[in-house]
Amino acid sequence: MMTHPAVLARLVEEYETESELRAEGPHGPVRQKMEDVVYTLCVSTGTRDIDAALAAARERLHTAWFDDADDAEAVVRHGRTLSGTAG
Repeated sequence: MMTHPAVLARLVEEYETESELRAEGPHGPVRQKMEDVVYTLCVSTGTRDIDAALAAARERLHTAWFDDADDAEAVVRHGRTLSGTAG
């Protein structure tokens, strides 16, 4: 079973946001949220480390959004670009 591209996009976006917050300082809640997102990304992509998980998620997003016109249209309607940011 593959994780839906919209879920992967949200997880990648959350990881990037938490990474920025963590760079500002090691806060307990931020650290826990980051650990949760890393774990979920790894489980969702069937990988064991964050670098592999991000690579797998981004590849899946790239493939899914270019192969499935309906998903691509849904992403555009919701204001998302391939990088997961509003565009």
